[in-house]
Amino acid sequence: MKSTSSILAGVAALLIVAPQVQAGVSAEEAARLSVDLTPLGGEKAANADGSIPAWTGGMTEMLPGDYIGDIPKSIFADEKPLYQVTAQNMSQYQALLSDGVQAMLQKYPDSFRLDVYPTHRTMAAPQSVYDNTLANATRCKLIEGGYSVEGCAGGIPFPIPQEGVEVMWNFLMRVEAPSIEYTFKNIVGNADGSHTLATRNDISFQYPQYYKDATPQDWSGEYSMFRFNTLEPPFKAGESLVVRDSIDRDQPRQAWQYLLGQRRVRRAPTVSYDTPDFVASGANYFDEVQGFFGSVDRFNWTLKGKQELLVPYNTNNFVGASLDDALSTYHLNPDHMRWEKHRVWVVEANVADGKRHAVPKRTYYVDEDSWLVLLVDGYDAEDKLWRTSMVTPFVVPKIPTLMMKTATVFNLQANTMSVIQALNEENFRIVETKPETFFTGDAVAAEAIR
Repeated sequence: MKSTSSILAGVAALLIVAPQVQAGVSAEEAARLSVDLTPLGGEKAANADGSIPAWTGGMTEMLPGDYIGDIPKSIFADEKPLYQVTAQNMSQYQALLSDGVQAMLQKYPDSFRLDVYPTHRTMAAPQSVYDNTLANATRCKLIEGGYSVEGCAGGIPFPIPQEGVEVMWNFLMRVEAPSIEYTFKNIVGNADGSHTLATRNDISFQYPQYYKDATPQDWSGEYSMFRFNTLEPPFKAGESLVVRDSIDRDQPRQAWQYLLGQRRVRRAPTVSYDTPDFVASGANYFDEVQGFFGSVDRFNWTLKGKQELLVPYNTNNFVGASLDDALSTYHLNPDHMRWEKHRVWVVEANVADGKRHAVPKRTYYVDEDSWLVLLVDGYDAEDKLWRTSMVTPFVVPKIPTLMMKTATVFNLQANTMSVIQALNEENFRIVETKPETFFTGDAVAAEAIR
């Protein structure tokens, strides 16, 4: 286990005594969102040595050059790495490295490295999101032991978090466009170094809490809904999955699946938690998709504090690379990866009493500016590091925001990787919202019949 000396002790001490369930912060504390905090809750100021600059508004202008739909293929293309972290010099940077990154450096000493670039705080959001985040700070609260929330809409629910579960709700309700469509590939990296296409799919995502003029009163509480169709390989082409997620603990994930062999739509209640992800040939668990994908109710969430860490960031150049160039034999290609130093919230998840999960302990590293999960470390029942995930966030000035879709899960024991929702050579578009009836099992059944 790595040293935690770099975690801010004062913040951690404050959080230890925080109540397990609480309402929003006071109006006086919320006012910090226009003073020393960014509108979404990050620290505005630079760090002590200036290696993390002050936030000055993020990246909001459309960029020249090629795009993958609405994603710029390249940003900061002329910059060179400040330094590299390798297996040989990693001890110099240990305080800035997660357990999983250290394990990857040690496991692949001849090929895995971190090219560390100047830090750019590119996160931005529409003014309506800033306004709603300020309102959420005082009106949003945890209920049902933290497994549900209420009083939130249109922005980050807990911009000044007091508990680990609040940070995870911030991720689940992160800034998104109301409606997007994209195509993606799931790639399995096998133990012998070969790569296999698990599936290629097109997907429509909708985020009702970010509909125009959404309020806590008129928002249904469903924060995410998607529907995808499998395009490849041929024997799976035409299969579909619909998922709808809600903030209401009493209304768990609703999912429907259409399988070609059965030629019918059926409920899919196991599309959650630690069920192997059939879209990725079972190479990862469903709740490892996009860093964390699903309900918070199987874990106790402990907020450990905030830490300066080297993380993947502003990785448009990685997304813009061809798939062959983006992947190395056992990991992502370091030549196309961008690492930067950022402040992250550290959240430890331990399986709750009476619950079960294949990965009983995880550590999540969550960006202070965007609330994106950037790295995840997973430990087995003997508290040994078993798997580690890396997310590749990219700038989308059209919204504007920093987004993520691709997450890569490395099984350190099996020597495999699962590249989930790779966008390389695909398409990504911000689109008009669809009727919510599109995201139902009935709609999938009607199209299957046609």
